[in-house]
Formats: sequence, structure tokens, C-alpha cells
Amino acid sequence: MALSNKIKAFIVDDSAVVRQVLQAVLQRDPGIEVVGVAPDPLFALQRMQQSGWPDVLVLDVEMPRMDGITFLKKLMAEHPLPVVICSTLTEKGAQITLDALAAGAVAVVTKPRVGLKDFLVEQTAELIATVKAAARANTGSLRRPSAAPAAAVAANAPVPTGVMPHVLRDTTEKVIAMGMSTGGTVALERVLVELPATLPGIAVVQHMPEKFTAAFAARLDGLCALNVREARDGDRLHPGLVLIAPGGRHMQLRRSGAQYHVEVRDGPPVNRHRPSVDVLFRSVAQCAGRNALGIILTGMGDDGARGLKDMHDAGATTIAQDEQSSVVFGMPKEAIKLGAADRVLGLAEVPAAMMEYGRR
Repeated sequence: MALSNKIKAFIVDDSAVVRQVLQAVLQRDPGIEVVGVAPDPLFALQRMQQSGWPDVLVLDVEMPRMDGITFLKKLMAEHPLPVVICSTLTEKGAQITLDALAAGAVAVVTKPRVGLKDFLVEQTAELIATVKAAARANTGSLRRPSAAPAAAVAANAPVPTGVMPHVLRDTTEKVIAMGMSTGGTVALERVLVELPATLPGIAVVQHMPEKFTAAFAARLDGLCALNVREARDGDRLHPGLVLIAPGGRHMQLRRSGAQYHVEVRDGPPVNRHRPSVDVLFRSVAQCAGRNALGIILTGMGDDGARGLKDMHDAGATTIAQDEQSSVVFGMPKEAIKLGAADRVLGLAEVPAAMMEYGRR
């Protein structure tokens, strides 16, 4: 961040209305200063090179003159800085946004096609919180590892004798529950691509808008040995399957005999989120207990911290991502403060820990 106490933001959007409203909304907070606006990436790059780099870039990825993804990749390679994507709620917008997140963007702000001005004003608190969280983001953690991750080396580590499974753990299927937010799309990808298809079923809550999670799941499915898809109400969570909670709906685990299924439900936001990590984790604590592994990864806020504590208290094995490898050390930090995590691991160590759990 800059030496000034204020967060310096730069807005790039081809819509004059969006630029005007975003600038007005962000500058309502005394801790944010909009230092520039531009209608496209080429003009923005010229301005930033001449006038100085901001702390946060708010970027629309669907613009004329230059491909936003190409611009983002160039920016992250030459001058990495926190980027918040401003994207429309469409299937095309979802795919482009996922490409942007994979290229290094840290967060997403959605905008509708109609009623744009009123929508952005109504979302003032969320927009401000997102920009502030992005300003604190560890953009270095978004860079691809130059060497094989430590997790691959440690994959065959023996199970520690101090944590041998209790008899009850083997009376039903195991389940893994994961929750993440800002920076989580890249983090989850890096974890899942290291895992074999034999792992216990995985239920995932990633804070993400409607229309985005189906495209996100499809992207991961093409990269992983595991089968990854957006969850449907009543789906059985079985080994080799990863179910991602749909954007805009909560996902809970329920047990039927020795099997686990998911319930996908409407409901009010929990901790300002729908889906909420706490909703998933608390249901896992109640119906799986010590048969579960809970993992909380990078993200702003505290969603999932209390749910992970519930899992821990119910006998589940629990893991929180460490600060160094987190894009935003919010959710893991709060979980650690509550004593919810048995282990605090770097992201590269998480796959090995998951495989170790699966072998028990």
C-alpha cells in the first residue's frame, strides 16, 4: 500500500455511468481515494505509468480496444497489484471473470445489466469492504510456484501415531469440507489438481455469485482427476466427487445411514454470505463429527471460523491456511484465534494433509 493512509484506487470501465457511480461510492469512505479513472486498459496503463501505481485496480474485463485478460496477465507479470474485477452477471461474464481470477485478480464485484446505478449504490458497504480487503492482499501468493509444491514430496508421509483414527471414524464414509473466499478460486485449484480420484468426497463453499459457480466447477473438472461439479439438492457425496455450493444458495450436509448427501437451500445470508461456509461446516459437525476433515482457506471476514470450531469440538480434524500463503488472511486468522484449527499449513502442504487423512 502507498505511504498515505488512504487506499489509492483506480477504476477502469468503458461505461461512464459505472465509472462515475463507482468513484462516488468508493469515496464515501474516508479511507479510500480514487486517483484515476479510464475507459479502457490502454489508457489506464498510460495514466498509471505516468502518474504512479494505485493500491487497488477496479477493472471491467469486457471492454473494447483491449482484451482485459491479456491486460491483466501483462500487469501481473510486469507490475503485480491487487485487482478487483467488475463483471456482469452473465454466463459470458462468468467465464471471463474466472479467467481473470486465474490470471491473478483477487476479488469479484458483480453488476447487473439493468438498474446498474441503484444496484451499485445499494452495495456500497460490500464494494468498500472488497476494495479495502484487496488493498491488503498478498498478491505474491497468486504467482504460480516455480518448483513442485512441497505437498507432492510429502504425499507418502506416514500417519502420525498421535492422531490414529478412532473406531467411530470407520463406521461410515469420510467427508472433507472446505471453505474459502477472496483468493480462494486459485487456492482451491492448486489443491485439487494435486489430489487423486480416490479421495473422500469433498464439499466446497467458495463465496461466489450466481452463474459463476457452474463455470468454476466445469473449469476445475477439466483440470483435476477428481470429478468436480456444482451441487444439486440431494446429491450423494461419494469418494472422488467434489461438490461446489451454487452461488446464491446455502449447502448443508446430511447423513442417511452410512452415506452423506447435500441439501441445497434458499435462505437469508449468514455472515453476509450465501452460500456461507459456517452453514456447511456446522452441518458437517452435526452429522459427520469425527468422520470429517475441515479446511478453511484464504478469504476476508470471519465466515467459517465458528463453524470450523464446531467441527473441531465435534472431533473432526481441522486445518487452517497460514498467513504467508493466503491472499487475504481473514477467515483462517479468525479460525486460528478461536482455537478451531488442529494444524496451520501453507497452501502447498494442504494436498498432502488431505491424502494423509484419506489413507487413515
